Amino acid sequence: MRVFRFLQIFYERYCLSPEQYARKKGVKIGRGCLISTREFPSEGYLIEIGDYVRIAPCTRFFTHGGIWSLRQYYKNKDLDHFGKIRIGSYTSIGENCMIMPGVNIGERCVIGGGSVVTKSVPDGCMVAGNPAKFIGYSENFYNRLSENNIMHCAKLNPTDKKAYLLSLPDSAFETKPLIKIE
Repeated sequence: MRVFRFLQIFYERYCLSPEQYARKKGVKIGRGCLISTREFPSEGYLIEIGDYVRIAPCTRFFTHGGIWSLRQYYKNKDLDHFGKIRIGSYTSIGENCMIMPGVNIGERCVIGGGSVVTKSVPDGCMVAGNPAKFIGYSENFYNRLSENNIMHCAKLNPTDKKAYLLSLPDSAFETKPLIKIE
């Protein structure tokens, strides 16, 4: 019986697509999503993902936590807490993010890679950092990209994309300002 359970867990974890795995865990997923993580908690049924959401690899979701030690200290084996997570439609979550219990992320949001989202995010906002902080509006980001985007390589095959990108001058690429030193 233990071997069968091991094989079942192995199959679910490594043979199903990340989206199939999330659905198996009970996550509600909308249409047209691109889910690239398998880091869902045992209470996946507390997570709801809207339409056309992108979740990059290694992003982790937490629907509970931080209680085990308090249970031991207060000798209260029944102590627990949970929080639902909701991700609005057309939202993009970068690689290696952590989404904490009770967080609601609105529609059209961008969550920067590596962010720890401890508070809910309103519609149309961009956040990043640990803890995640407001860094701008997704509409402004889109407009800036639309005005300056000369690359147009979303439909190129990898070989043509490489040749095209390497042919561009450095000025065609996004650059970040220096970090402020006080």
